[in-house]
Amino acid sequence: MTSEYVLYLSRETLSTAILILAPILGAGLMVGLTVGIFQAVTQINEMTLTFIPKMAAVGLVLMLLIPWFLDIILTFTRELYAQIPLMVN
Repeated sequence: MTSEYVLYLSRETLSTAILILAPILGAGLMVGLTVGIFQAVTQINEMTLTFIPKMAAVGLVLMLLIPWFLDIILTFTRELYAQIPLMVN
């Protein structure tokens, strides 16, 4: 296994993780920002007010995008398993 292959594998692993985590973190960020702006406008300073909407948004994103996430993970895993014979020198 060469250092180029290790770098390639690391890059693919990180890009797969980013593809999966970006929609989840983005939904939580957008809901948190929206609730934060609402709290600033109405001067309601309740710390627990952001928790339930964030959980709902993250849960909704997970339910809607699970097939896409599984497709990404399965594609990555298939490519990784297909390259196992190439690692043996």
